[in-house]
Amino acid sequence: MPPVPSLDGLLEAVWLVEAEGLTICALNAAARHLMGDIAPEVMLGREVTEWAVSPEDMVFWSGVASGHSDELWSQSLIRRPDGQVLSVERRVTPAVLADGRPAYLVALLDRSREQQAANELEQLVAELRATLDSTADGILVCSLRGDVRAFNRRFVQVWGLPESLQTRRDDAMLHAHLVHSVVDGAAYEARLEVLSNMPEMQGTDTLLLRNGRVLERVSIPQLSRGRPVGRVFSFRDVTDQMAAEAGLKLAAKVFECSLDAAFIASADELLVAVNPACERLSYQAAARLLGRVAGSLFSDPHNDQLLDTIRSHWRRHGFWEGEVWLRRDDGSTCPVQLSWVVLRDEQDQVRQSIGFFRDLTEQRAARHRIEQLAYSDVLTGLPNRLLLSQRVDFALQMARRQSTSFAILFLDLDRFKNINDSLGHQFGDRVLVQVAGRIRSCLRDVDTLCRLGGDEFVVYLHGVEAEGAELVVGRILQELTRPFLQDDMNFSIGCSIGVAMYPQDGSTLDDLIKQADTAMYEVKATGRGHFRFYRPQMNVDVLSRMKLETAMRQALDQGKFRLHYQPQLNLLTGQLVGAEALIRWTDEERGPVPPGQFIPLAEESGFIVHIGAWVLREAVRQAVCWQQAGTPVLVSVNVSALQFRQPDFVQKVAQTLVEAGLPADMLELELTESILVQDADEVLQRLQALSNLGVRLAIDDFGTGYSSLAYLKKFPIDKLKIDQSFVRGLPEDESDTAIVVAMISMARALKLSVIAEGVETESQRATLQRLGCDEYQGFLCSPGVSPDKFAAFLQPLA
Repeated sequence: MPPVPSLDGLLEAVWLVEAEGLTICALNAAARHLMGDIAPEVMLGREVTEWAVSPEDMVFWSGVASGHSDELWSQSLIRRPDGQVLSVERRVTPAVLADGRPAYLVALLDRSREQQAANELEQLVAELRATLDSTADGILVCSLRGDVRAFNRRFVQVWGLPESLQTRRDDAMLHAHLVHSVVDGAAYEARLEVLSNMPEMQGTDTLLLRNGRVLERVSIPQLSRGRPVGRVFSFRDVTDQMAAEAGLKLAAKVFECSLDAAFIASADELLVAVNPACERLSYQAAARLLGRVAGSLFSDPHNDQLLDTIRSHWRRHGFWEGEVWLRRDDGSTCPVQLSWVVLRDEQDQVRQSIGFFRDLTEQRAARHRIEQLAYSDVLTGLPNRLLLSQRVDFALQMARRQSTSFAILFLDLDRFKNINDSLGHQFGDRVLVQVAGRIRSCLRDVDTLCRLGGDEFVVYLHGVEAEGAELVVGRILQELTRPFLQDDMNFSIGCSIGVAMYPQDGSTLDDLIKQADTAMYEVKATGRGHFRFYRPQMNVDVLSRMKLETAMRQALDQGKFRLHYQPQLNLLTGQLVGAEALIRWTDEERGPVPPGQFIPLAEESGFIVHIGAWVLREAVRQAVCWQQAGTPVLVSVNVSALQFRQPDFVQKVAQTLVEAGLPADMLELELTESILVQDADEVLQRLQALSNLGVRLAIDDFGTGYSSLAYLKKFPIDKLKIDQSFVRGLPEDESDTAIVVAMISMARALKLSVIAEGVETESQRATLQRLGCDEYQGFLCSPGVSPDKFAAFLQPLA
């Protein structure tokens, strides 16, 4: 095993990697340059796999470490510290360090330009293939072995191909037909033999057919990644164009009609002919162009000696091509792809040159657009997470050096899902664009607003302390409280914001976003529509919610939930008309857990579907017990929006009733308004199916959501429940009184019954009775009680 040579004496990039641990212990100047002119300490001591890009590279280094070979060579990708990915040729050779420890010499050769050139060549071949597919000439495409891959309709016509060969694949018969169709079949086959032995050869020849027609055959190799994979033959019927004059006219026509701009220059590079496309692209008439030096049309800001470069390339290769700028007559410039070919006589002297150039303006605009899309949000045009990361990474470096701070805001729109569900995603997208504009108007040029996705935004506030961040947050909240106008509709949008400060809340962007998100979540949990700074205690709260969710799931499995029932009474007679099922949970460690604490958590996690199914089964079971005891009573069960949206919800309700043996008209389902406005057609079908079962339907908390008279008229609703927030102010609050009067009047017009919840005083009950309300429930009568205690309300029914 050879000792390690001096690395800086090597021209190629070299890493020295310790065999144990695969850590980089040395790299030469060429390697530092390859990795972006970095300082050595950026890479020294770090595992070589940190610069790997693909999982295959991890397998490769595992093979190196296991010593499967004395020398390994491969094509690979490496990631530079700046994030750029390079294509390299890699050779790994075992070596020995000065202290005798085994190591590996990793030699790297940058192949990025070669890879780019290969890709561009492949694109050029693809364009050529598309041109051949659309040509009026007969086209035949064969593999290197002569297998027929494709031919076009013109080929069928030119060669008089019989119907059987058009519909049935028989390469041997097709080639035999071609040989038989030409006058000199032996010469035809000999020419094919030459082309087969020289796959990269191009050629043009003339074929005389037995029917008297003359075909011009052009043979072009078909390339993939620069390597021949087949051959394309084009056949043109030139029977009537054999004369030289006709050929010249045809060439002139091609020159005139070419979509690419073209020119012909004399031996001293003066323009002697230009086509119309050249006139259009240069904004100059032919009269102004002819006689000018051809090279004066073009410039390259990166190469002052452009013409010398072109002439040098002519001497070696006979042509030059590249991207340059075209000088137009109005003083403007545009990027073009120029191909300039020199023509020489028998004495190798320049006779003339021909140039072709194509406008790259749209191509460059498309490239710019691709780059823009890579760093921006498609909907709003805001920076995306990638661009935000780059800017914040730079800000972190500056903040560490200068001991400054900055803030990260995490914004989430409140109940934005309701807008998407009720008004459609297109409407919601337009609203998000307006929201982005308003938030951006509250920021400085040095700040960055990023859309993470959905209705979530992140803001980087440059160089601010907590006081400055609070001022900006206040401006944003105030700006978003102003009414929005969209499609002649006025509406408002709330926003919850969490704030994290560097350096106290985190040292990376991910940490800061995580902490700001935690703070935002606390805002959501405590009423929405405001902001909070991150506090370490918040993580404790998140852990507490996680523990509560786990305990809640265990409680359902272990049968720890119970149902209490609150009586519903007729306002005129005081007679019991129903019982609302209310869930209760007593935890061994926490004691009684209020529904307002665990129900929102269940809805957020989706566990409410399982809890709702249990409540439905248990309430129906209890209703059957009361019925069998001779005291039947209507049982009312709350249904969450998520539970209602389950595809099999109606079937589960029907199955529960059948299995328990409860008449459907003894069950009432209370639905929130948010359920009814999500998908009107689907909701109508489900409500109609429930109504057909005989189940009674009520709207819970009426007036607190997106109320609409349309669904009250359209849907088979039986009852409205007036929310306790409107009952609480009776009879003193005139606004609450007016709202209750309107609800009752509307219910009467729609032939719906009305029940009020949260009735706690006799004056509230009397007012509701005077206003015409049908039923009530609340602490005035009784809170929710266990089935045993509820028996007292059933005695009058016995």
